Amino acid sequence: MAHASDGHGREFRLPDLGEGLTGAEIVRWMVEVGDAVTVDQPVVEVETAKAMVEVPCPYAGVVTARFGEEGTEMPVGSPLLTVAEGASDAGGSRGASGASGAGDAGGTEGSDERADEGSGNVLVGYGTAGVTSPRRRVRVTGDVGRVNGRGPAGVRTEERADGPVPVISPLVRRLARQNGLDLREMTGSGPDGLILRADVEYELRAAAARIADATVPGPVDAAVPAPVPAPVPADAGRGAGVLAADGHRVPLKGVRGAVADKLSRSRREIPEVTVWVDADATELMRARTTMNTAGRPKISLLALLARICTAALARHPELNSTVDTEAREIVRLDRVHLGFAAQTDRGLVVPVVRDAHGRDAESLTAEFARLTEAARTGTLNPSELTGGTFTLNNYGVFGVDGSTPIINHPEAAMLGVGRIAPKPWVHEGELAVRQVVQLSLTFDHRVCDGGTAGGFLRYVADCVEQPAVLLRTL
Repeated sequence: MAHASDGHGREFRLPDLGEGLTGAEIVRWMVEVGDAVTVDQPVVEVETAKAMVEVPCPYAGVVTARFGEEGTEMPVGSPLLTVAEGASDAGGSRGASGASGAGDAGGTEGSDERADEGSGNVLVGYGTAGVTSPRRRVRVTGDVGRVNGRGPAGVRTEERADGPVPVISPLVRRLARQNGLDLREMTGSGPDGLILRADVEYELRAAAARIADATVPGPVDAAVPAPVPAPVPADAGRGAGVLAADGHRVPLKGVRGAVADKLSRSRREIPEVTVWVDADATELMRARTTMNTAGRPKISLLALLARICTAALARHPELNSTVDTEAREIVRLDRVHLGFAAQTDRGLVVPVVRDAHGRDAESLTAEFARLTEAARTGTLNPSELTGGTFTLNNYGVFGVDGSTPIINHPEAAMLGVGRIAPKPWVHEGELAVRQVVQLSLTFDHRVCDGGTAGGFLRYVADCVEQPAVLLRTL
């Protein structure tokens, strides 16, 4: 559906967001029809199957039409909005009569020059600077630059009567809006009262319980009307997380849909096998403690495990490969791009550390921290979520010992690491309490047999138990 005003303009279409993505869902419009925009100003926030991206407009002028409602799936190449270049509202805002078209506005000094300059920070297929990666999202909090209820670059902000509603995630706003919840009446459980998705879902469950209670037969006072259940939204059963008569329906789209498709394909195509072993991680933990007291930057446990993985893959390159089913060939890869599983509010994502085989523990620690923070805030680029050749899955952070994970297609293997916990262990011939971890390797049986997989896992376990083993191979 288009929101249009009188006048015509230059059409801006949804650009190619890279990495084979064919479309995106509109999460939040950042401009209205009649708003003046500048080159590279973010105009819409979209969600792909891999990340949230703010899409910048490569043209300057006035928005004369806008296509697609929030929540609409848009294919790459479809129109997003039209811009009348070189035009602007008087005073930079819409007049009292509503949105004005390009023909109603006077020219803005310098706008033609800005349009001619082109975009210097745009998406694939747009602009003049040759940039081919999506624009990184930048979250702005607080009241910096807010004028008349707007934040920087014309971003609309929700406000309570006494200040802004503490909501960061546009998905939380959308979920509340689709279910008729007023965020101004909610108290968040996050830091500084931040409203989280869990808070909205709690309110939805509470509302469902109230509706159920209201429909239970019982004595009714003739003077007091019986409570009336809240109306069910017209799009019940179709929106994101709406309450329906037959349960709570959540569409398989966005990240959840991409995960479902990839895991289903993995199970269809890959004959996977899981092997596992318990290992005494006491010496590895001691080595990390020693490294972190030497006055140098702290080293994470994940980085040490990653370093062990890359060394093991150098000895067993069969597991750093992929299968070309059409050519009926195993493709052994020369570089290790290490993915690691990260749980976020948007679901499970697997950021990728490029050229992990060439990084030391310090560099790996820094890159894991950067990618984890970007995953948490939803600012990962699509290119940072693809191209992995092997995955490290530390499910021990959830307090569990073991797992049989599904391989991240089209990779050939995944190392799983359970929690490290004190357990009885025979050490040097005597029973002792040691820090024990379960390691599991899920591998594609097409690329190797059990002997190779067992050799890989045994080498990893040996490095965990005796870190000096790793030093001998460096």
